[in-house]
Order: sequence, then structure tokens, then C-alpha cells
Amino acid sequence: MDKEKSSIHKIIEGLLDQYTKEKIDKESFVSRIKEIYFEDIGFAKVDHHRQLRKNFPEVIYGKGKTTEQIIKISKKILKYSPLLLVTRTTAETYKQLKKEIKNIEFNSEANLIFTPLDISEDKLKEGITVVCAGTSDIPVAEEAAVVCYLMGNKVKRIYDVGIAGIHRLLRYREDLEKSNVIIVAAGMEGALPGVVSSFVSCPIIGVPTSVGYGANFSGVSPLLTMLNACSPGIVVVNIDNGFGAGYTAGVINNRICIK
Repeated sequence: MDKEKSSIHKIIEGLLDQYTKEKIDKESFVSRIKEIYFEDIGFAKVDHHRQLRKNFPEVIYGKGKTTEQIIKISKKILKYSPLLLVTRTTAETYKQLKKEIKNIEFNSEANLIFTPLDISEDKLKEGITVVCAGTSDIPVAEEAAVVCYLMGNKVKRIYDVGIAGIHRLLRYREDLEKSNVIIVAAGMEGALPGVVSSFVSCPIIGVPTSVGYGANFSGVSPLLTMLNACSPGIVVVNIDNGFGAGYTAGVINNRICIK
């Protein structure tokens, strides 16, 4: 994430240089600095300063927002960051946003819009594995995987290895043991994170999904299972919160991989 961090730093340094060379006056300099703190556009206050605080820009939660609102917020974010991420959005919103912003992609499994990284794959940090129990959990798993990628990580995906056929998971035991952090998304009874945690030494981030029949209670059952897991080393995010899991895994792996 060094490139993204330096981007906003260069903007601040450029403004300071313009001010010291008297190319802009004091009022303009202060106004631009305030805008970097946050930019009020009426229906939203865009937190540009988050790039400096968190080393990752503000993320747009697309559900409940109009396409026009998403377009306007996206343009503001890209003024100060090369990264854009819109979660829980639609293909139609992507189609409209693509007309305004060319360098974006759409992940149809997770319904994400994002700007791909401008670095080669071999420069991404290894160490994150994303696992999901069933094919129906892939949308949440993909949300986590894309966030990990945008934080500069190469992601190993292991999908459809739930406990109903545990031999499928055991085939990937070596990959799991090499991981620095593992995200495990599961619905139904949500037992998979505990199983994975039982034979690895790294942290496990459990993501309960809303996949399941009636007594699954839209994800409450796997949430409680993960919170009550016997195997140590498991932390749990909210139901269907692939973004939260991906961000946390990204922070952990980036810390581990600091040279």
C-alpha cells in the first residue's frame, strides 16, 4: 500500500510547495487542506483523511445509495486515492460508473466495483487464504478476497470444502499450514472455522453467512457456533461481513510481511 500512501502525501507536499512559492494564497492552501480532512458534498461527507489514518481510502457501501450518489462519491475519492472500492452494488451501477471512470472492474460474484492495482502479481504479499464451506458462500468469500487483494496481498482461494465432505478440506492442509491468516466463510451450522483452526497455528477470521434453512436464522446460528468455537485462535466478524474480514486479514498480513 506504499503507493497509495505516497499519493496523498504528494498532494500535501505539492500544496505546500505551491504556497511557499506564492503560487497559491494562504486561504486557498488552508481550504485545500481542509478538503483533504473531509469533503462535504451535501448528501455525503467524503473522508479523504482516512487514507492517511488507515492507509486505505473510504469504501462506498453501495446498498441504499443511488447510482448518481455513488458516481459523485467515487469521483471525489479518486481525487486523492488511486483506489476505489464500492461494495454491495449492482451491474447496472457498474455500467453507468464505467462511463465516467474507465479503470474499474466488476466482481459479479461479490457485486463489487474496484480499481485494479497497478502492480504485478509477483509483488503482492503472500500469506492470506480465503476458505468457504459451500458454493453459496462464495459471494461473501469473494468480498473478503478482493479487499485483501486491494491491500496488496496475493490471495489463495479454497472454495466448497465444508464439513459435509471433510476430505475435500484435508486435501489443502499444506496450503492452510503455510498461511499467515485464514478467512473462513460458512453458513448452515458454521462449524468450518473451528475445524480449520484445529490444525493450523495462524489466526482464523470466521465469517458467518446468511446461507441456510430456517433454523439458521439468517446467519445467527453460524455466528453463535463460531463465537462458541472450542479451538483457540478464532475471531469472528458480523454476518456476511466479507469486507470486515478481508480488511482485518489485510492488516494482519501486511504487518507480518513488513521487512
